This record gives sequence, C-alpha cells and structure tokens, in this order.
Amino acid sequence: MTNIIETIASYFKPELDDEPKQPLHVGEVMSLWTFYTALGEAIAFYGVFLNITTDAKLIDAINGAKEETERAISSLKEFMINEGIPLPDISSEKPKSDQELVPLGVRFSDKEIANFIAVKTAGYIAFIGLAMSQAVRGDVGVMFLGFMTTVLKYGTTLKSMMIEKGWITVPPYFKPVGIPKE
Repeated sequence: MTNIIETIASYFKPELDDEPKQPLHVGEVMSLWTFYTALGEAIAFYGVFLNITTDAKLIDAINGAKEETERAISSLKEFMINEGIPLPDISSEKPKSDQELVPLGVRFSDKEIANFIAVKTAGYIAFIGLAMSQAVRGDVGVMFLGFMTTVLKYGTTLKSMMIEKGWITVPPYFKPVGIPKE
C-alpha cells in the first residue's frame, strides 16, 4: 500500500528530475552535515543501550531505530559524497557486551533509555522540519521528507510501547485558572 508521503514524493519526482541542479546553499549543507553527525552518534548510543537492557520490546525498538538510522546514514553518505560535502567523523558502533556485567552506577533503566530515545526522536522531528523549510533544492527537501516519514512512524510506535510499559514521561497537566472543578 502506498502511503501519502510516497504519493507526494512521486508527484514531485518528475518536476525534481527536470529541475536544474543548483549548488547546495550553506544552510542545506549544514543541515545535511548536522543530521549525518546526529545519526552517526545515535548508533553509538543504541549500542550502549543494547548492552544494558534485557527488555525484549525495548530491544526490538532499539534495533528498529538502529536499522532505520543505518539506512538514513547510508543515503546521506552517498548524497553528500556525490555533492562533494566532506563527511564528519562519527563514533563507531559499540561491541556487544554482557548486560549482567554492566555496573549499576553506569546502567540506565529501561525507562531512561526509552525516554532518551523519545527525546532524540522529538529532536529529529524538529530538526528535519527546519531542514525541509530551509531547503531550496527539491531533492534535498524530498530526502528530508522521507526522513520525516520514517521518524514519525518510528516515534508513534515508540510512544505506544512507552505508554504500554508505563515509561512515558508526561509534563504536568494544564488546568486553566477558573475552570470548574469536577
């Protein structure tokens, strides 16, 4: 089944293919470079988290994020190399460790891990939206649109799991002054 984002992207594709390729402007380059860096660093964190948690659903969520992140990194890397953008140094993936050997003083709880990933996901959504709004070149905008679709889909799944597990951190509820008490 085709989703709405794929439909929109396919609608613009013929236009993008015919669009003359202007040089990337500094904002586009900075967005690409920064997002590549953020994703690269996320891979290291996912490895740490996989070395800590034993919760099966959280492991699946981390592995899902890791796989999507690796795909995005690959796509960005190819695009950046083709455009002549130097790649930043990023951390390497962490080796697999025994969860039982991680000292308690450095161990994150499952709730902390899930909330860290949720905050990072929310940050990606804000960053990608900004990058899309700054993109002049259509191919850059569509690439970030694809990233946004992936992040939103992942975020929805993560949020559902966090609610189910009781891990979601919710700000205090807002009750306006003068609202009738129930």
